[in-house]
Amino acid sequence: MINRLLVANRGEITRRVFATCRRLGVETVAVHSDADADAPHVAEADRAVRLPGNSPVETYLRIDLILDAARRTGADAVHPGYGFLAENAEFAAAVIDAGLTWVGPSAKAIATMGDKVAAKALLADAGVPMLPTWTDLDQVTDFPVLVKAAAGGGGRGMRVVREAAGLAEAVASARREAAAAFGDGTVFIERYVERGRHVEVQIFGDTFGTVAALGVRECSIQRRHQKIVEEAPGVVPPEVRQRLHEAAVAAGRAVDYVGAGTVEFLLTPGGDIHFLEMNTRLQVEHPVTELCTGLDLVRLQLLVAAGEPLPEEAVYAKTSGYAVEVRLCAEDPARGFRPATGVLHRFAVPGVSAEFGELTRAGLRLDSGVVDGSAVAVHYDSMLAKVISWAPTRGEAARALAGALARAELHGVTTNRDLLVRVLRSPEFAAVEVDTGFLDRHPELFAPLVPSDRMPLYALAAALASAAGRRASAPVLAGLPSGWRNVPAYPQVTRLLAPDGEVEVRYRLDRTGALAQWSVRAAGPRAEGPPTGTVDPAGAAGADGALGPPGAGGAVGGGGTVGPVGDGGWPAVALVSATAERVVLDAAGVRCAYRVHGIGSAVHVDGPEGSVSLTELPRFPEPATELAAGSLLAPLPGTVTRVHVAAGQQVVTGDLLLTLEAMKLEHPVLAPIDGTVVELPVPAGGQVDTGAVLAVVNPLEDVR
Repeated sequence: MINRLLVANRGEITRRVFATCRRLGVETVAVHSDADADAPHVAEADRAVRLPGNSPVETYLRIDLILDAARRTGADAVHPGYGFLAENAEFAAAVIDAGLTWVGPSAKAIATMGDKVAAKALLADAGVPMLPTWTDLDQVTDFPVLVKAAAGGGGRGMRVVREAAGLAEAVASARREAAAAFGDGTVFIERYVERGRHVEVQIFGDTFGTVAALGVRECSIQRRHQKIVEEAPGVVPPEVRQRLHEAAVAAGRAVDYVGAGTVEFLLTPGGDIHFLEMNTRLQVEHPVTELCTGLDLVRLQLLVAAGEPLPEEAVYAKTSGYAVEVRLCAEDPARGFRPATGVLHRFAVPGVSAEFGELTRAGLRLDSGVVDGSAVAVHYDSMLAKVISWAPTRGEAARALAGALARAELHGVTTNRDLLVRVLRSPEFAAVEVDTGFLDRHPELFAPLVPSDRMPLYALAAALASAAGRRASAPVLAGLPSGWRNVPAYPQVTRLLAPDGEVEVRYRLDRTGALAQWSVRAAGPRAEGPPTGTVDPAGAAGADGALGPPGAGGAVGGGGTVGPVGDGGWPAVALVSATAERVVLDAAGVRCAYRVHGIGSAVHVDGPEGSVSLTELPRFPEPATELAAGSLLAPLPGTVTRVHVAAGQQVVTGDLLLTLEAMKLEHPVLAPIDGTVVELPVPAGGQVDTGAVLAVVNPLEDVR
């Protein structure tokens, strides 16, 4: 039996493994980089060992340091989690050579499946259907094709190429990204299938020759070839499910597979299946299989690693109900899924009935790598947590998950939450009209949950909460009403930075504390524009008595209205109550509560439609250094890996200027206009912080 287990990983998967260990009475050991010293997985471990440094190459990819940590802590087994060294045959062999129990398949199986080109050849001989594959660029004549990393997975080192002209650069870029992520830049090319579905089979093997299929998962909704929505059981015809199970078991038996593994397939619109790859580890999406089968896959991993046979309930696994999982990531979908960093000041998902492997059927499960106050650094993957819903039907599971996400409080770091909710609520998802190009075909899903015509109410709630907080903490004259002054008709003014730019909130409370007037307008040198809402003392709605000239341009949110009523008027808004944490407004007879969380100048407002993050701007801003016109700034900390142009070179809109690497991915920096590159202050290999100037492009002069 395993007594003390070291997990050679970080974040959510380490916490997941620890949860099963606690239930089984197995002691736990964590390793951590300097950036992860205060991470939840470190706090939950019985013992923890520092890996000096921050980058994966310095820390979680150091076999020698991890083995030394096992020796120093007396661990007798190692679990690799997923990512990092999880599919590294050299690591598996080193663990075994050190006399430790390796929780995973044999080093030989990992090596065989890790070389995806060799794996395709082996499994083709075993009768597993394959797509055409090439390793030589000159052999490729038919497009589109997909460039893929031969080692690793997770969408890194993967590029779709639709014409021959882009193949060489795609291969070079994929090689760089794969080398950075997996330490191996080998890539290959295979035919790309339009509107194909990504489906996979969870398999499990033991040392007695048993290989069992535990069901099909649907993983087609992806960004950057990385899954963000997964579900089980996959909705496929029974005969397709049977073929998938048979092919997956054949793949496992071809390499004498032991432990948890996943065989991934491409399902064509015509119902044909093609092998993609085999992941020789526990998958990120394993919870949907657990919830549908009632099995704890980590427990099975530990049993099999200790030499036990696979239990009958796994060999003859049955599924019940439906489970849907989303990957909640620190990234901005509206900006090309740009990773986000910062401090997660609040992380709260309502309705969670279980965490990690605490198996319950009905309800919501949360597997997270973060808690309130966690720092999201640039060194690692952007995934914060997985939220999983189980219900008797697929529709119920999706609705419950979407509702919980929409009500979640996620403050301090930009996330993909709004996109996930819109996907789960879309008619196409409900009808299982999904494939790997789903997001490309549905740009409407990238819109924020809070519509523009409701934004003024969120801004008003932020301003009222801020004022209430100041009054509650006032050291003198705390009993005076907010905004008291000798000229009571003059409004209070709050300037906020909203997602679409600066806005100015003006409002006036009467002697009783009721909201007498309010407006929200686009901020500028003169904050002009029609009011977004007014209330006269009699409570009538309309433009009369508005703050600012009626009919002027520049309103917020396409007119800035909050649901027009009558002839160009706006609904009456009454203030029901306001504290620093909660504002209740009655708009045209509909009462809504807004939860407000302020951290410094940041104000997060969670309302009925969704969440809005705002920044309260100072009344008298400090002078700042003026940037040169045409400056392109780093969106997050990272390393400039390549500079593709030279100073003085003319470029056109969309030209690739340089490549920034952050969060284990390459991010292209493109020319925003036709112009001339006048500055390139950061050379290749240079480190930059958020806001650093990467390039300056001046527009071409009009010589007409």
